[in-house]
Amino acid sequence: MNTMETGEKRATFKSFADSQPEDWQNIAANAAAFNKGLAKRVLDHLRLLDGDFGGFPVDRLEHSLQTATRAHRDGRDEEYVVCALLHDIGDTLGSHNHPDIAAAILKPFVSDTNHWMVANHGIFQGYYFFHHLGLDRDMRDKFEGHEHYDHCEEFCRLYDQTAFDADYDSESLEFFAPMVERVFAHPRKSVYKREAEAEPAE
Repeated sequence: MNTMETGEKRATFKSFADSQPEDWQNIAANAAAFNKGLAKRVLDHLRLLDGDFGGFPVDRLEHSLQTATRAHRDGRDEEYVVCALLHDIGDTLGSHNHPDIAAAILKPFVSDTNHWMVANHGIFQGYYFFHHLGLDRDMRDKFEGHEHYDHCEEFCRLYDQTAFDADYDSESLEFFAPMVERVFAHPRKSVYKREAEAEPAE
C-alpha cells in the first residue's frame, strides 16, 4: 500500500493476481464513498438533454420531466417515477439503443418489472410512430403474453407518448432529485454485493 502526497492510500500491485486483502479493503472504502455520488452524476448526465430538441416539440429533458410529472401526478410510486424520469437518459450515448443504457443504469436499484419496462419501452413506444417511418408498429407483439407486457404498454400509452406537450406545467429536475437520491441509495442487486446483503427484487 502506498500513501500519496495527498494522503490518499493507493495499492501498489501491478496485476490483480498480485493484490492483497488490505488493497481491496481500501479500494472498497473508496468505492463506498464514490458510490454516494451516483445519483448526482446521473442527474448531471440527464441535464445534457436540456436544449436538445431533435425536431421534437419539446427538448429531451422536458420530455423526461413531463413523463415523470405525469406519472407522479397519477399517483405512481417513487421508483416508477424515477424510471419515468430516466427512461431516455441514454439518448446522448446510445442513440441507436437508448433504452438499454437507461435499463443498465437502473437495473441494480429497481424491480424486475420496472427494469423490463425501461429496457423495452422503445419498442412499445414505436406503436405510436413506427408506421410513419416504414417500420412495423406492431413490433411489440413479439412480447405478447409476457408477464410485464401490460406494465410497459401502459407506461408508454399513459406517460411516454403523451409527454410532448409544450404547454404542460412539468415539475423541475430539483423536484425529482430527492427521489433519485433515495432510489439510488440502496442497490437491490449487484455482482459486487454479497448475496446476503442484496435486497430482494420484486
